[in-house]
Amino acid sequence: MTRLQVWTLLGAAAMVWLLVLLEPILMPFFVSMILAYLGDPLTDWLETKGLSRRLAVSVVFLVLSLFLAVAFVILIPLMGRQLGQLIEALPGVFNWVQAVVLPWVREVSGLDFSTDFDQMRQALMANWKETGTFAAGILAQVSRSGLALAIWIGNLALIPVVTFYLLLDWDRLKRRVRDLLPRRYEPTVTRLAIQCDEVLSAFLRGQLLVMLSLGIVYAVGLTLLGIQFGVLIGIVAGLASIIPYLGVIVGLAIAAIVAFFQYGDVWHLLGVAGVFGIGQMLEGMLLQPLLLGDKIGLHPVAVIFAVLAGGQLFGFTGILLALPVAAMVMVLLRYLHERYKNSHLYEAEGPPRGSEDNQ
Repeated sequence: MTRLQVWTLLGAAAMVWLLVLLEPILMPFFVSMILAYLGDPLTDWLETKGLSRRLAVSVVFLVLSLFLAVAFVILIPLMGRQLGQLIEALPGVFNWVQAVVLPWVREVSGLDFSTDFDQMRQALMANWKETGTFAAGILAQVSRSGLALAIWIGNLALIPVVTFYLLLDWDRLKRRVRDLLPRRYEPTVTRLAIQCDEVLSAFLRGQLLVMLSLGIVYAVGLTLLGIQFGVLIGIVAGLASIIPYLGVIVGLAIAAIVAFFQYGDVWHLLGVAGVFGIGQMLEGMLLQPLLLGDKIGLHPVAVIFAVLAGGQLFGFTGILLALPVAAMVMVLLRYLHERYKNSHLYEAEGPPRGSEDNQ
């Protein structure tokens, strides 16, 4: 290895070590970076319409703030109420399964799951209680610790401030980073960075908008049908749509069970199927072509592995970093694969066919 390569590896290792040390304070900065990345295209578009950079950033910042404020004021309390109703309804669901479903299963298959189900029900109810007690203990501890509460509020307050300044200087920061690159490697690094941006924009901007749109369609449709927990089911289905077909499978299964338990007829089951069918048609005919186009996003398996690995290694900060890092790794692997296909190692000719058989 050359001296430059050694210093590069040492620098990368030092950066990782520094990230591990600073992990407790990095969360607001990475959240701000993601928000600035999402808002930069709209800011650039407003600049092309004649607005100054500062005014364009102010408009985008106001739009983001209004969106988050509406989500916190309207959506989160509604989800909290429906989640509370779901917890209250769980004992009734368990009793219905034990009184109706298990006897039917026993008649059809001859298998008796009553004892196992009763143990599972007790375990689930105990975990619900323990979860509530654990959450209450955390809130009480945070309330008692003035320093912890101040840090938590300070991190939240930092997010809009850091987002504003990052969005204001986003293009300037990109130019400075590009100017710092060694001239020998600048074209290659720039090309790889553009490819990373295409993957991230296809996933973060496109896929997140698809998930949001599907969640709204599912939530509104189920609510109009009168399905209990319609908003909660729609949001869960929209979030699960990060993996193709998982959202519709999860949402349809949960909504069908709730509709059958709530009404007990076929018409509401057909209505639930119609809601998710409309969502799938909108996704295939409108949302995917309009928001994603022919861009290639991250593979679903890569998304799952990246999020789980990031959370396991670096907690919530690792989850925030997971998708950008996964995108860069995928682009780098494609670059290495391209270099390998164009190398002498790949193109080297082997012995003629049949030569080994003739020996």
